[in-house]
Amino acid sequence: MDLWLLRIAIIVYLIATASQLAFLVTLKAEVRKFASWVTWGAFALHTVLLLTRLFAGGYAPMATLHEAYSFFGWCTLGLYLVLLLRYSIPSLGAFATPLALILLLGAAVTPSDIIELPPALQSGWLPIHVGLLFIGNAAFGIAAVSGIMYLIQERQLKKKKLGMLFHRLPNIEVLDEIGYRCLTIGFPFLTLGIITGAAWAQEAWGTYWSWDPKETWSLITWFIYAALLHGRMTVGWRGRKAALWAIGGFACVLFTFLGVNYVLPLILPNVQSLHIYG
Repeated sequence: MDLWLLRIAIIVYLIATASQLAFLVTLKAEVRKFASWVTWGAFALHTVLLLTRLFAGGYAPMATLHEAYSFFGWCTLGLYLVLLLRYSIPSLGAFATPLALILLLGAAVTPSDIIELPPALQSGWLPIHVGLLFIGNAAFGIAAVSGIMYLIQERQLKKKKLGMLFHRLPNIEVLDEIGYRCLTIGFPFLTLGIITGAAWAQEAWGTYWSWDPKETWSLITWFIYAALLHGRMTVGWRGRKAALWAIGGFACVLFTFLGVNYVLPLILPNVQSLHIYG
């Protein structure tokens, strides 16, 4: 049932993404309404998928790479829908839903077996620590998406050649604000995720911090976003610089998520992380 739900969810995500892109092209009210309904439906179905996995496995579905991909995608789509209620910028969906779809496709191509949790993961810290981090990652993902949209709009303004997208995307001030709001959401979640991870490490391994590669790259990511937040709040970083930092920060998020376990060992074979997916 879990596999069938995943397949159906992917189909609905594909329809949602296609309809969001169709609205970006047509700007028709009926297309926007359809895209909204399908996107909400995709989120609801994905929620059912996660709950099914929760009850089948008896643990929060965040322990394997398959589950991590799925939960990351769910958080991303959910945060987009929350922002849509606040800002009413449906064109953001044409950029946010593909990101959520890619993450769900990542779940589809990784082993979906429900595992028996190793002792270290049999802890109440699992949903707290991982949940906090992925909510933060989702916020950083939307900030990066907003940054990409900002750069598209800025490029058109600088060239004084306004293309089709210019009148279909939000103005640069709105995009800059969305990026900032996502930063203020993501950074506290990342901070709390690192703190709860340290508490969990102390409980599981007897030390709060061991400079494990995953821990180190999480800290690097934290410093990148801390610098961006500090720059925005005190120096007045806005616009292009903030957009580039948001995109670069999310690249670091993705490297921490996947690169530490699957890319870094290819470069440094002797460097292995204890933070591996089941």
